[in-house]
Amino acid sequence: MTISFNTEQILIGGQWRNAENNQTLDLINPSTGELLCKIGRGSENDIDDAVKAAQTALDGEWGRMTATQRGRILTKIGEKILENVDELTRLESLDVGKPTTQARNDAIAMARYMEFYGGAADKVMGHTIPYMDGYTVYTLREPHGVTGHIVPWNYPMQIAGRCIGGALAMGNTCVLKPAEEACLTALMFARIAEEAGLPKGVLNVVTGLGNEAGAALSSHPGVHHISFTGSVGVGKLIEKAAGENIVPVTLELGGKSPQIVFDDADLDAALPFLVGACIQNGGQTCSAGSRLIIQRGVYEKVIKMVSEKISAMKVGPATDDLDVGPLISKKQRDVVEGYINAGLESGLKIAAQGQIMEGCPENGCYVKPTLFRDVPPDHKLAQEEIFGPVQVATPFDSEEEAVKIANGTDYGLVTGVWTRDGGCQMRMAKAIKAGQIFINNYGAGGGVELPFGGMRKSGFGREKGFEALYGFSVLKTVAVRHG
Repeated sequence: MTISFNTEQILIGGQWRNAENNQTLDLINPSTGELLCKIGRGSENDIDDAVKAAQTALDGEWGRMTATQRGRILTKIGEKILENVDELTRLESLDVGKPTTQARNDAIAMARYMEFYGGAADKVMGHTIPYMDGYTVYTLREPHGVTGHIVPWNYPMQIAGRCIGGALAMGNTCVLKPAEEACLTALMFARIAEEAGLPKGVLNVVTGLGNEAGAALSSHPGVHHISFTGSVGVGKLIEKAAGENIVPVTLELGGKSPQIVFDDADLDAALPFLVGACIQNGGQTCSAGSRLIIQRGVYEKVIKMVSEKISAMKVGPATDDLDVGPLISKKQRDVVEGYINAGLESGLKIAAQGQIMEGCPENGCYVKPTLFRDVPPDHKLAQEEIFGPVQVATPFDSEEEAVKIANGTDYGLVTGVWTRDGGCQMRMAKAIKAGQIFINNYGAGGGVELPFGGMRKSGFGREKGFEALYGFSVLKTVAVRHG
């Protein structure tokens, strides 16, 4: 296995260099448990340098560019991503453990974010406001300035694409801190952006630990907006740190998303989503549809259908391109297995499990996809985000009960509703507390154009779609008195 660039270097002000202290971190291949490479362990001083470089770029060429010029660069980055899709796919599979097909889809989605925001950059407009005679009042949208981006390990390309793309489209400059477990595609993305003509210092990438580089970024007084995707616990820390500087944040946190299946649902159409929305990426997805809430009239039938599909699932190394790859780390594998054991110890019944293929590396981070049935709504497996390929099923009788169960967690990120009844569809869409509601589908194929974010402990603010551009900008009101 070879990597075509020096993974130990970070990018600051257009210069690739070692971290200030020359320290490194081991990056582990989750498919084998072996050392993949080393990355730079960025420090507080490295973050400070990156923020200053981003401010210099903002004060320079980038800050003087028109929206059309910024859009052209983003579009060019998208083109370059597609030219490098094979290498990005390979790196993501090695780094994160994604089956090759899933990794390729993520690379293509990253390009799509650049294309979308490249086209949107010059289409964010202000408004004129009717006011008193003798006045003309209008609004402008301007960039925050230097934006900080702390990206998780589960979807490094997609999440970097959506937050960096939106921020750059609005004219901000960026400091990106990728997750220490998975940062190879972030480093390659930065190189691609350079090739596409992004000016020096507009995008800076500092790898390192969350409690060092990440903490320094979220608390830096020179950062004007923070975008974070990750756990609720870390989100609280970032919000608190940013609050000390009165800096706005966008938080996309955890989820325990339900899929509600009514008696009249088209089950054949629903089945791929009922399973795929939870098991994709090994269940390591904030929006995973991990709770099946099934009306009693079709409960046993759905359990049987889902069980058959999960039982047939194959788990193995990312490069084998099976249904499920390894989890990101041994630590995460142990967490997920702990939940499965807790379910069994409490008397829950496993309806189905997938199979880990023979010959998998002994130190790989593999977990069998697992379906629990008859899970009480208040059980920890139905309440807590497991972040692994574990799905729970709960029966319900009435529409009101379904709403109560669906809304009965601390989260509110995504919900799927499966019914042919138009009235029920509308009532459920209104009653469910979640940032995205999907009727007779789940995820809408990724939906770069669709605003994404949560309610309650799933966070606040929106990324993706045109709405994200408002979050990455500040509204200014100008009142001109002219008599």
